[in-house]
Amino acid sequence: MKSIKELYRIGTGPSSSHTMGPRKAAEIFLQRHPEAASFKVTLYGSLAATGKGHMTNVAITETLQPAAPVEIIWEPKIFLPFHPNGMKFISLDAEGKETDSWTVFSVGGGALAEEKDGNTSVNTPDVYEMNHLTEILHWCERTGKSYWEYVKECEESDIWDYLAEVWTTMKDAIRRGLDNEGVLPGPLNLRRKASTYYIRASGYKASLQSRGLVFAYALAVSEENAAGGTIVTAPTCGSCGVVPAVLYHLQKSREFSDIRILRALATAGLIGNIVKQNASISGAEAGCQAEVGTACSMASAAANQLFGGSPAQIEYAAEMGLEHHLGMTCDPVCGLVQIPCIERNAYAAARALDANLYSSFTDGMHRVSFDKVVDVMKQTGNDLPSLYKETSEGGLAKDYKPM
Repeated sequence: MKSIKELYRIGTGPSSSHTMGPRKAAEIFLQRHPEAASFKVTLYGSLAATGKGHMTNVAITETLQPAAPVEIIWEPKIFLPFHPNGMKFISLDAEGKETDSWTVFSVGGGALAEEKDGNTSVNTPDVYEMNHLTEILHWCERTGKSYWEYVKECEESDIWDYLAEVWTTMKDAIRRGLDNEGVLPGPLNLRRKASTYYIRASGYKASLQSRGLVFAYALAVSEENAAGGTIVTAPTCGSCGVVPAVLYHLQKSREFSDIRILRALATAGLIGNIVKQNASISGAEAGCQAEVGTACSMASAAANQLFGGSPAQIEYAAEMGLEHHLGMTCDPVCGLVQIPCIERNAYAAARALDANLYSSFTDGMHRVSFDKVVDVMKQTGNDLPSLYKETSEGGLAKDYKPM
């Protein structure tokens, strides 16, 4: 598995696979061909189907246009075999002749892959020897250590500085989202709700107030993402509100130290990394179960660790967070990361706290392992028709007309 630095990517929304990934690919291709007189970029499958709503074309043209003119070609009905998010970059000389071409795929969470090597990132090494939570759980039981300590052993020493930057970015996104009001970009004319939820939560008694605050924090980050603000993929832009909402709420309400929050982020990153390695975190490949489901699993594990859960209980919390999102479709209305994405982040954050609580009442023993659920999620994603995988052709997105 790759470093969790590649799971937690700091960048701008609204989509890691449709905005951050294509922007990075354009940067790489421009570095290879700064002399090009013009560029031609073909977007395939899901990238083409919902690219305008996700601002894929904007991300590419903003990167290439300063160097040379760019032509974007949309092919929503053509799905390349390797992954639904395919791109073909072509450089041309002054006479319009092709000088080079590069086909690359945005495979989720901002990561890129080339079909020839099948890697989930371009030119980066593996740093984790164990790729399944069951074997890492056994390692924890043998050594007496926890999951975050396995992360510490595998990553470079600067991982804690990086996670500190991640945590600062997450908190900043929450605070901005709580302060910002108004209407989100796009034809839906969707009003921001985070500030309203935050204010209303203060009027409730403790138990309802707690839930309302978690909703507010998740909405704050997700609305910032939808507006193109700076967020952290956890594991994607579309699911970026779940983990920060849970950790921010627990730190404020339970006064957990920053170092314990960073350790929880390390464990959450390990969970997300395992899903990314063995299944997918791409809505275009496996539906929203791969994005919000994985985010819920990450937050569930992080919360359980903070409350002193054993490695077995943490694994159980992670399993429940993902299991109860199996089959969730990715059908963004108008191709925007707004409906139902924003609301799903808030609901998944609350569900993560419930998974933590449920697991805390157990001894961690259960029948279906986290790794098994990851396998099932992958198969379920394969079985989902393409219209339910970020193409906006089915489900909630079908025939929707903005008001």
